[in-house]
Amino acid sequence: MPRLPLLSGSRVPLVTVDDDAQLLAPPATLASLTDVPAAVGEALRYPLSGPALPDVVTRGGRAVIVVERRSLPLPEAAVDPRRSALGAVVEELEALGMPAERCTILVAGGLERRAGRREQEALLYRTEARDFRGSVKVHDAEAPDLAPLVLNGGPNVHVHRSLLEADLVVSLTAAETSERGGACTLLDACAAGVIASPPPAQSLLAPSLSPTGTLGGRVAAALAHRTAVTSVSLVLDHPRLTGPYSGYPAAPSAVTALRRSPVRRIVNSLPGIMRDRVLQSIGRSLAATTVLAGPPAVSHAEALLRGISLRGIPLDEPVDTLLVPLPWRSLHQPREPLNPIAGAAIGLGHALRLWRDEPPLREGGTVVLLHDFRRTFGHGTQRPYLNLFHVLREGTTAEGLAAARASAAADPRAIAEYRDGRAPHPLLPYVDWASCAPVLARAGRVLVAGCRDAGAARALGFVPTHNVPTALEMARGVAGGSHRMAVLMAPPYAPLLVGESSAG
Repeated sequence: MPRLPLLSGSRVPLVTVDDDAQLLAPPATLASLTDVPAAVGEALRYPLSGPALPDVVTRGGRAVIVVERRSLPLPEAAVDPRRSALGAVVEELEALGMPAERCTILVAGGLERRAGRREQEALLYRTEARDFRGSVKVHDAEAPDLAPLVLNGGPNVHVHRSLLEADLVVSLTAAETSERGGACTLLDACAAGVIASPPPAQSLLAPSLSPTGTLGGRVAAALAHRTAVTSVSLVLDHPRLTGPYSGYPAAPSAVTALRRSPVRRIVNSLPGIMRDRVLQSIGRSLAATTVLAGPPAVSHAEALLRGISLRGIPLDEPVDTLLVPLPWRSLHQPREPLNPIAGAAIGLGHALRLWRDEPPLREGGTVVLLHDFRRTFGHGTQRPYLNLFHVLREGTTAEGLAAARASAAADPRAIAEYRDGRAPHPLLPYVDWASCAPVLARAGRVLVAGCRDAGAARALGFVPTHNVPTALEMARGVAGGSHRMAVLMAPPYAPLLVGESSAG
């Protein structure tokens, strides 16, 4: 039986799985662009549809470049092609007569903790940041001066005022999911209640079926009636390890090297805070493979589909059991230690919703989350998650959860902490927990392997188990007869092409 080195928080234990288990690892390194700025300039001059950038620029006018928080892909890399792309967009606007002094970079972080000074300074590379004479603004979803925007056939929404005062709006994002990037980044520049309103989609890879994407498209269309709107969408490769374990988890040789490595055993024996620092310091590279431009919904959807075709993993049919290793940091920026709710959001709300054609887990199947599930809430930055955990631990009904969510949205202390950049918006934990609902509705049970806090697992309705063999034995017993199992070998989590897509 194979023994695989898999992440379990900040540890890398050896996990024994069945001989016939399918190992779902990202594909090998993709061919990347050697000159991202040149690709950005070409994409803006030759968009997929709509007018080219020179045709919508107002000389001497105001431009707003809307950028996303770099939460995806997970884990992040120090060198991110979105930084080069942002500098290229600023240069293109300057060359066409929109000086940097009249250019605003708007960080649309949605409900995440507001970006601080260090993150704002990291938007551009140092030389480009030194020459930039425009302004940088961080969206505040609770700001009293948000401006109303009338949606076609629907109620008004309130958006960042700079979007309505600009002569040109450019969104610059990476196409990772149907709920992140493109028009959804413009949605993340709206009021908190609007950002949190769409229900979660079954799949994160179907733009036409995403309520978040649909609402984002309506916001982009309404904004386009008032000002010129275009976008740049990057197709990224997976983050890749550099150094002695480069190729993990795609290359079998790298998996073998990590399995035999004495460094792995030494890191596993360190205190938790030191393990976190070691894993965070590991070198990673991130490259762009394609740059597309055009209307936000169009360029984002096309870039997402190209990324899926390049990075997807074929899976013939749904499986009975899926083993999902969880990382040591959360999905949101800035990265926080992984608490049980955030861990569920990564494993169930993100990794297991990255599929096309049909879900990878059969109806009534078993999900095994590999993590210790310790309560790392504390107070301060993770207080909103702690508050939701208390609500869930009491076994509240759907009505009670809705009432708690409404109360959290109106909590003046929590909102003040969000506006000061000391915590995420109090609605973010509720959105994270809601993202798990599609998988929870399909799965028969969720087991937490390696659980060291059984009370935390049970509070979320999960079953704690001491180790992976115990969890897999339970899954086999429930499945009965034939038992098909698959293992996600990462983060980074790859798109799963189930059924028809895998055949093609």
